[in-house]
Amino acid sequence: MLAGPALTGFTTAFALILAIGAQNAFVLRQGLAKAHVFWLCLLCATSDALLITAGVLGFGYIVELYPNLPVYMAWGGAAFLIIYGFTRLRAAYAGQYQLQLSGESAGLWATLATGAAFTWLNPHVYLDTLALIGAISTDFAAGAPRTAFGIGAVSSSFVFFFGLGYGARLLAPIMQSAKAWQVLDVIIGLVMWALAAKLLLS
Repeated sequence: MLAGPALTGFTTAFALILAIGAQNAFVLRQGLAKAHVFWLCLLCATSDALLITAGVLGFGYIVELYPNLPVYMAWGGAAFLIIYGFTRLRAAYAGQYQLQLSGESAGLWATLATGAAFTWLNPHVYLDTLALIGAISTDFAAGAPRTAFGIGAVSSSFVFFFGLGYGARLLAPIMQSAKAWQVLDVIIGLVMWALAAKLLLS
């Protein structure tokens, strides 16, 4: 069945994207300002889709050349996820959140340029898409199962960014509470550790 690989791709990518960072905070701010939301979300989701596709399609060929590469990348990815999960839990413990949400916005092209910078200049996005998602995709047979995994992962990017952009106005009252950010960071930290364990045990 293809539902299993698709669901795995969706949940894996969604968990990785969920981590609060500069890009997500920027999309959230634009959503609250109701400014250029559609085009910014399309930019972020399409960028993720390109990187995820490259990871799923190209990683298998690289593995044929370097059979031990997935093991090394799993170790490196797990180390990153453990450290990142720790930083989220530490942030939750500290409880110091000063997310600045403004109703003002720059023009469309300036907004897209900023969104592109948050996306393509973030080194973590390459680890998440090309390395981690690409490595996990090799758990599924080439062809329909791996394609389903990739489609699920790509779909999660569109669901997440458009959900964040257009749902921001609904989340704003809740997420302006430091307690809410603490809960979210705890969840993110635990998810990152669970993904690290999966990489090390697979």
